[in-house]
Amino acid sequence: MREYLLVLFCTAAVTYLLTGPVRKFAIAAGAMPPVRARDVHREPTPRLGGIAMFGGLCAGILVASQLDNLSKIFSEGTDIRALLSGAGIMWLLGVLDDKWGVDALVKLGGQMIAAGVMVWQGVTVITIPVPGFGAVAVSPTQGMVISVTMVVVMVNAVNFIDGLDGLAGGMVCIAAMAFFLYSYRLWYGYSINDAAPAVLFSVLLIGMCLGFLAHNLHPARIFMGDSGSMMLGLMLAVAAISITGRVDPDLITSETGSLTATVHALVPIYIPLLLPLTVIALPLADLLLAVVRRTWAGQSPFAADKRHLHHRLLQVGHSHSRAVLIMYFWAALIAFGTVAFSVTNTGRTVVLTLAGLCLVGLVVLLTPQFRPRAPRAVQAFVPPRYRRRKPARAVADTAPAAGTAAGATATGSGATGSGVTESGGTESAATGGSGEGPTPPTSAPMAELSAKDKELLGGLDGGSSAVGGRGRGTGRG
Repeated sequence: MREYLLVLFCTAAVTYLLTGPVRKFAIAAGAMPPVRARDVHREPTPRLGGIAMFGGLCAGILVASQLDNLSKIFSEGTDIRALLSGAGIMWLLGVLDDKWGVDALVKLGGQMIAAGVMVWQGVTVITIPVPGFGAVAVSPTQGMVISVTMVVVMVNAVNFIDGLDGLAGGMVCIAAMAFFLYSYRLWYGYSINDAAPAVLFSVLLIGMCLGFLAHNLHPARIFMGDSGSMMLGLMLAVAAISITGRVDPDLITSETGSLTATVHALVPIYIPLLLPLTVIALPLADLLLAVVRRTWAGQSPFAADKRHLHHRLLQVGHSHSRAVLIMYFWAALIAFGTVAFSVTNTGRTVVLTLAGLCLVGLVVLLTPQFRPRAPRAVQAFVPPRYRRRKPARAVADTAPAAGTAAGATATGSGATGSGVTESGGTESAATGGSGEGPTPPTSAPMAELSAKDKELLGGLDGGSSAVGGRGRGTGRG
């Protein structure tokens, strides 16, 4: 565990330190597209954050290769090499898209090429564990189709939710944490060495996301862009593929002692798509809804719009940060709920706990106007929007006095700033007998003038018009 924590810290630190220089480079390179109609942010924000994340990935892999236990992953398989190859192709494709823009079909072809390169290097589904039948072998062609499909679906699912500050990075981080808990349990608890690459991939993902979120939370200083979102989706898919279909149920049966216990222990990975679907359930649901919605409207499935789940949360009244936190909550509830169900034997307790949390989540989801206020003792440590507002009694007390003084001055000198022209004496001053309302705030500064200053202003030829009044008496006639 200490080696994993060291890799996590190094990956997060390198990503965090690189994000600042990358932001300056993105601004200098002009990777700041104008704000579009479907965007939520109001000012142009630099992209190319995926460059810093790719740097953190390389640093984490370099550190892991020098550690005693983790170095065995590099010598016993080709998963790390395949990951770097696929992530490099996906990252390069994203950089080109962030800077110059890439057609949707070209982008889809690049995603399939990156997935194919990884499959060619051995990252593919070999068997499908089916309840009651055990491990069912698949042909190389079938394994390739399943693996490429998983990569493309996950890449686009993560890319679709990258619409709010910190949303994609936070949800991938939550999914990676859930994946880490489950894969680490298989590797350490059941001594399954084939699960070790998935543990390392999850740790790298967590470090990349945590290091970048420090710059990407609302208000974001930089966006990860497609260079970051597509790379995160690919890594999440590789972590799923590396553990799905490679875990032999017989190894767990020898530990548990019964087939029933094995089935319960393997619930999240019995079907290859089940675990990936649970950890990215919300992004995938958003992806499917978007495809159906656009196809039904006669548009391309890749046509951008402003009707994603996070956009709908903003439309019902939630703030930017609140919408992101709600998405975090549901992602964590689904991902960790699945992992908890596979760990404990008390399924009833887990179901009741999840039901209670779902109820809390629905209440928060349906009450967008609720704004919690922090206690006064901790207000110095929370954002300003959660602090209690102080009553502005001083402003309320001084406003009438200022208005009265201004009215008196305007009556005596006529310099009221009411904007009345010098066309004659038929128009009254702001405080004259018109009775149309209180004195405007613009006359308040005149109350602070001394009598000598007022005489000078009145004696100037035409000088009274400079302060918006009519001079003394009836004006210049």
